[in-house]
Amino acid sequence: MVEPLVVRREVQIAAPPATVFAFLTDQDKLLRWMGTEATVEPQTGGLYLVNVTGKSIARGKFIEVVPVHRLAYSFGWEGNPKVPPGSSLIEIDLLEEKGGTLLRLTHSGLPDAEECAGHEEGWTHYLGRLEITAAGGDPGPDSNCKAR
Repeated sequence: MVEPLVVRREVQIAAPPATVFAFLTDQDKLLRWMGTEATVEPQTGGLYLVNVTGKSIARGKFIEVVPVHRLAYSFGWEGNPKVPPGSSLIEIDLLEEKGGTLLRLTHSGLPDAEECAGHEEGWTHYLGRLEITAAGGDPGPDSNCKAR
């Protein structure tokens, strides 16, 4: 059996899980590391909507919310027939470790290797920005943003 296309990323963040969780679920904090506009309703069935680059709008619904420990939400892009809104799944686990938090991200349900590679590149970029921001730093302007 062929293993499904999955993006897996881990990042160590020098902040407690509660701080990292806030940067994933509070729209004002989220916008400090990703996106130009956001509406996030972190409860089961709640909306996940982020204008990531000023032109690319991600949309989905929260499936699981375990405060300070875990998020799972459907995910996709408005106007993208290969990865439409809600067509893939993002799971984020926050594990407390000495000196901070280990964030484990799994993005599954992507349709092909090209989309998998593109999303892996995007997650690497944005998790790096989250790592800086959640630890109290300033990641600077987002090189992926077309409008700020």
